[in-house]
Amino acid sequence: MAYKQIIEAIKPDLEKAFKFFESELQKAGTSHASPVLVEDIEVVCFENKFPLKQLGAISCPQPNQIVIQPWDKSYMEPIEKAILKSGLGMSAIVDKNILRLNLPLLTKEYREAMIKNMNEKAEQTRQTIRRQREGAWNNLQDSFREKQITEDEKFRGKDELQKIIDEYNDKIKELVERKKKEIE
Repeated sequence: MAYKQIIEAIKPDLEKAFKFFESELQKAGTSHASPVLVEDIEVVCFENKFPLKQLGAISCPQPNQIVIQPWDKSYMEPIEKAILKSGLGMSAIVDKNILRLNLPLLTKEYREAMIKNMNEKAEQTRQTIRRQREGAWNNLQDSFREKQITEDEKFRGKDELQKIIDEYNDKIKELVERKKKEIE
């Protein structure tokens, strides 16, 4: 059935959008330190950009602290600058050959800003999913006009498509609610 192929074709894109959103939420701060918070910060070193995880070891010796041990001392200053510019609200404390990052206290304002940012990212993901739905619906209508599928198949496809979109929207909502509980 042609309409099922159209629907199957968008599933990888929907999953990709959801996984990206999920990874973005993992980076959102909570009261617990995690290497995920900083590992993808871009550091300018030797006129090139590198993710922080390629320039040193990242660990969390305490629940509110991240320690970065650069592979080379020359990386210290660029890493420190990148952390300051990251917008995470952390400052790096240089301690011999390592950088210590203390998580900011979760003040009411900081929590509200994190929730606002999370809601914006959720809406962006929903928009991506809606665009995928519109594209698939247009393909279904084109297939109907070209007599590749019947009118019943077109509407059956529309119903299945909406069901899948609703599932992804529910997954997004569930993820946002879970993350809000972590933050509060």
